[in-house]
Amino acid sequence: MDVMGDKATLFETGRFVQPSGEEPTRDEAAEAAEEARHRLHAEAGDVESMSVLGALLLRRGDLDGAEPQLRAATAAGDRAAANNLGVLLHQRGYPDEAAGWWRIAAVAGSAAAAHALGRYHRERGDEPAAEYWLRQSAEQGHPLGAYALADLLEHRGDANAGHWMRAAAERGHREAAYRLARALDRREGVDEGESGADAAAGPEPAAGTPEAEEAEQWYRQAAARGHRRAALHLGAILERRGELKEAGRWYLTSAKDGEARAACALGFLLRDAGDTESAAVWWLRAAQDGDGNAANALGALHAERGQTQTAERWYRAAMDAGDDNGAYNLALLCAEQGRTAQAEQWYRRAAYAGHREAANALAVLLLQGGDTAGAEPWFSKAAEAGSVDAAFNLGILYAGRGEDRIALHCYEQAAAAGHTEAALQVGIARLREGDEAAAERHLRCAAGGGSAEGAYRLAAVLDARRPKVSEHELGEPSVHTKTECEEWYERAASQGHRRAQVRVGMLAAARGDVVEAARWYRIAAEAGSRNGAFNLGLLLAREGSEPEAAVWWQRAADAGHGRAALRLALVYARRGELDEGQRWADRAVALGPAEVAERAGRLRDALREELSA
Repeated sequence: MDVMGDKATLFETGRFVQPSGEEPTRDEAAEAAEEARHRLHAEAGDVESMSVLGALLLRRGDLDGAEPQLRAATAAGDRAAANNLGVLLHQRGYPDEAAGWWRIAAVAGSAAAAHALGRYHRERGDEPAAEYWLRQSAEQGHPLGAYALADLLEHRGDANAGHWMRAAAERGHREAAYRLARALDRREGVDEGESGADAAAGPEPAAGTPEAEEAEQWYRQAAARGHRRAALHLGAILERRGELKEAGRWYLTSAKDGEARAACALGFLLRDAGDTESAAVWWLRAAQDGDGNAANALGALHAERGQTQTAERWYRAAMDAGDDNGAYNLALLCAEQGRTAQAEQWYRRAAYAGHREAANALAVLLLQGGDTAGAEPWFSKAAEAGSVDAAFNLGILYAGRGEDRIALHCYEQAAAAGHTEAALQVGIARLREGDEAAAERHLRCAAGGGSAEGAYRLAAVLDARRPKVSEHELGEPSVHTKTECEEWYERAASQGHRRAQVRVGMLAAARGDVVEAARWYRIAAEAGSRNGAFNLGLLLAREGSEPEAAVWWQRAADAGHGRAALRLALVYARRGELDEGQRWADRAVALGPAEVAERAGRLRDALREELSA
């Protein structure tokens, strides 16, 4: 059993000084001297020395030497000896006889014996008797009795279990402290999955709440007493708080005690600190102890190094450990190598096991192969399981079929979970419907998430609200402060959005900043924007560089810009190159728009008349 000897009696002899029941390490010479002293007094008939000597020999494992001492002390009425005699008989394999002596000691007031007797009855399914004796022990302040009573009541769903678990924890029982902390975490909504870095971490508790703070204190108490899972949880709490050095110390403590999840989490901390070699050492240790997350981390590490065979071996080890990420990662590895059939096989395995991203990847693979019917159910399954990408992809699938309402619903689901491109699609749909407020809200989400198109469309919405000013192709210099819409245009432009680049150039021209305008027009034109090329030509012509302007107008006209073709026609007409002017006028008529076509038509007719004159 857990305790040998009645605590009250043994405290008086100085044999136990730690209320948890844990013994201090003693000097062997002092131990031997104390044993000799008690043996001398026991031979002289001292009952307490018989009891203590019997406890010493029992603790050493000398059952034959301990039994006569304990029996003699028990016969003299020593309750601690009766309890220890019960422990000895239990170790010899006589539990019923042991229970008899425990009963004698318990009736005499031994809390340790009452605890042992309660456990004896619980092991035999007699819960009423177990509760009676465990309560006797707990009410006398025995930590093991309080813990065992709490465990029994918790098993029944009794609300009083928490009271006794707390009592045991307050008396130094480390498992009680750990379980009390876990109960407080559950009250805060923290998942039972052990935490740590990356995939090992469960949902975060609400930091700073009284329950979270109390849970941390109990984890600390249990961890300080050597509870390795408490040290793991304490490390996770500290890691979430950004206290990485202390988190690493507790992970290390837990890992050294054999907690594979702590070794894995320590590996992630080291990796994030740039020490991949040390990280690999701890991942290896955790993986060899059956931690699938660590095996996956090793696989990813070797994959990054191009060691694909070793990576595949560790991914398979992760699968063998029951980690579905192993199959998913193996599928990704096969897909990167162009082994499509094997990738589909492993995606399916992970998807059937409930891996939502594998289901989404499988659907994408099927869709790429032209199997739309096969892809749709996997997209749906992944989306229902919470895959944001799958919800977005499902929206694309429905939009391609013309089922816009269903597609919009999928986009909204993904957008609500923070998907940038989905927010953009919802914003565009709301603009079409005329719901500008909803459109702006979603476009802001898309733009804030890094979508260049979202930033451009948001800027356009804000731009449309500004008071109208007279506009022409080059813009008149004016003085104004930079508006929010201009800031969004610039953000989109800096991300390579060509229409935004042209718009930023126009706004710069309107401010009279010709250099800035030319810079943005040129960037857009070189990226293939016909409007950028046209406007750059206008700017150059205004600055007196018409030959260079013609080069950009020709690029724009070749890309289908009607106004650029008309400008070229005018340039060649002024030069007297009437045939070339007529050719570009014909091109402008064909390209339009209507106003340009009308002007170009008049110019063409005039050139024809002059040529025929």
